[in-house]
Amino acid sequence: MSTSAGKQIVQYGLTEVYAATDPLVDIVFVHGLNGHPHDTWSTKKPDVFWPADLLPAALEDQRPRILTYGYDANVTAFTDGVSKDKIHNHAEHLASRLVANRSSIRRHQHTERLRSIYVSTYGILFLGTPHNGSDLAKWGSLLEKICAVALPKKFFDTSPQLVQALQTNNETLQNINRLFIEIISRFHIYFFHESKPTDLKGTRSFVVEEDSAAPVIEGVERMGIEKDHSHMCKFEDESSPGYDVVAEAVQRYATASQSLIHSRWEEERRVAEFERQAAARELLGDSIFQTSAGALGAVTPSGIAQTIQSNSMSAPPPKQISASTSPQYEVEEVEDDLVTAPR
Repeated sequence: MSTSAGKQIVQYGLTEVYAATDPLVDIVFVHGLNGHPHDTWSTKKPDVFWPADLLPAALEDQRPRILTYGYDANVTAFTDGVSKDKIHNHAEHLASRLVANRSSIRRHQHTERLRSIYVSTYGILFLGTPHNGSDLAKWGSLLEKICAVALPKKFFDTSPQLVQALQTNNETLQNINRLFIEIISRFHIYFFHESKPTDLKGTRSFVVEEDSAAPVIEGVERMGIEKDHSHMCKFEDESSPGYDVVAEAVQRYATASQSLIHSRWEEERRVAEFERQAAARELLGDSIFQTSAGALGAVTPSGIAQTIQSNSMSAPPPKQISASTSPQYEVEEVEDDLVTAPR
């Protein structure tokens, strides 16, 4: 457990590190491989945890709640027999379960909480996160580079089973990437890539190449940060390279998200009502349903579209499904510093 500004940050799960009065937007920081919910985002000299120490001042008008999310990201765990399951479980939280927008999933009550996250998420910032597409060989090479940064050279050289496990998981990582690409147009995305190479076993190289960390995709923003991979998500003050761009993007997304998320929830409520009536029609039969619905006022697909278009901004906030309906977005990175100097 780590401490920042008097707050205890748990290693696993969510920790609230800052909250404005009556917050309007949630910002969730998610670390990467061998990362930590506090150390990944902190400098040591001076000791600055920028999600709590710097970002709130930039978002005073947006009234944010800022959280970090921690999970078991120990790189050595990838060598055991259940590494595929671990990767998949993380992916469920971070990407693949967002596919809960499919109508066949929407009807299951136990997915409503996941769907509420999907509806409420406005944007995602990726810091050094690979998007290697379908090339399995590239995934293996990339993961070896990440391990070279995250682990001491002696450990890596004497642990061939680690490389073997990483190669085995290539297909799993490929599938995670494919699932995210299916829904990427739903969100506002900003890719950040490292602009300085990292020392890797005596050579200087980019851990995640620009075309992987920031692929050219229509409608997606991209920018380089003048730091190496291990330090691109650490900012000691407002003048640190990259901080101004990251903070501006977070501020802009937080401002723009509020009206859009409100409209999404209004649509969600009306679609849910239409599906409820459709289920009742199927159960009771058209004639009985039409008699009972006539007094209540049935919802139709065209009625949904017309109402959303004319009333989405003036309607009262919809009922919360399970999780917070505040607009959300995530800041992600994929790698960690040396074990001797954890992030």
